[in-house]
Amino acid sequence: MKKCYITCISVLVLVLATYSQRVPIMLKILPTVLDKRLADQPLAALPDGLHISLCGAGGPMPSNNRSGPCVAVMAGEQLFIVDAGTNGGRNLTRMGINPGHIDALFLTHFHSDHIDGLGEMAMLRWVTGNNSRPLPVYGPKGVISVVGGFNQAYGRDAGYRTDHHGTAVTPPSGAGMSPISIDLPPPGESMSIYSNDNLQIEIISADHFPVTPAVAYKFTYKGRSLLISGDTVKSAAIEKHSAGVDLLIHEALSTKLVVLMAESAARLGNPLQEKLFNDIHDYHTTPVEAAEIARDADVGHLLYYHVVPPLIAPGMESVWLEGVDQVFSEVTVGEDGTRISLPVNSTEIILYGSAL
Repeated sequence: MKKCYITCISVLVLVLATYSQRVPIMLKILPTVLDKRLADQPLAALPDGLHISLCGAGGPMPSNNRSGPCVAVMAGEQLFIVDAGTNGGRNLTRMGINPGHIDALFLTHFHSDHIDGLGEMAMLRWVTGNNSRPLPVYGPKGVISVVGGFNQAYGRDAGYRTDHHGTAVTPPSGAGMSPISIDLPPPGESMSIYSNDNLQIEIISADHFPVTPAVAYKFTYKGRSLLISGDTVKSAAIEKHSAGVDLLIHEALSTKLVVLMAESAARLGNPLQEKLFNDIHDYHTTPVEAAEIARDADVGHLLYYHVVPPLIAPGMESVWLEGVDQVFSEVTVGEDGTRISLPVNSTEIILYGSAL
């Protein structure tokens, strides 16, 4: 008993001594931690291929592990972003991806949850990459006014940063964004909007009515391919152009769960929320419908993103996925930080855990 008592006292003394020295201990450790963090380049370790990281896997409703829609696509040494929802830029840095390396950004449509991180994304790209040209932002008709508004809103911020850091770090010519407006292809067709020797990016019209225009994007790199749906109902055009892709990244909304939310709002006497929840059924794809597209298009893997509603309670994911396993088995429900690799000269589809 006495020996146990002495041991407990010794441990307590050690804990108190360590706590009292926590500042000098942390100052000793932090340089190594910071060196590793700043030197970490996860993209450099990836094999040549087509790779994605979800910088945002959710929709407009707040969620602890799914931010606003944002997909980082790495094709060889190039980095592209599709949509810039809330926290997208910050999640990139948390995943060890330098926003300064972004080559271009593509918008699927102009709902707030897909664009509200644009200003910060462009600012981070500018200041972390010493970029001397604005961020190219591709999108359908309307992108010029959307980008112009963000450029105006962030104009004073850009001036402050150049005044503070100097033109060598934040050259004024690199601030903001440069919009590229794209005419849509005929219904059901695709159109190439960006290409080089190894990469082709195509645009496809989606159906998110009354939100128009709305588009999907298909990336093909050295024989590997993926398609990002944007927001849409179940679409024959999306299925057509998903045929044989390695990875389909598709939005999905659980009608059953959203109806339960509407019923809850009604019970609580909140007709505004009840109407909002009931209104969103008719311009999204259900998880089962997205699985049907994946099955019928014979895709390699289905990654759900724009997951609605937030899966905040144990068991909700099972309800959200109800019926999917009877349609298509190769599925992943995305979270912020979900990563998938498609190496070239291979049929491999490599799933990683979250980088966050």
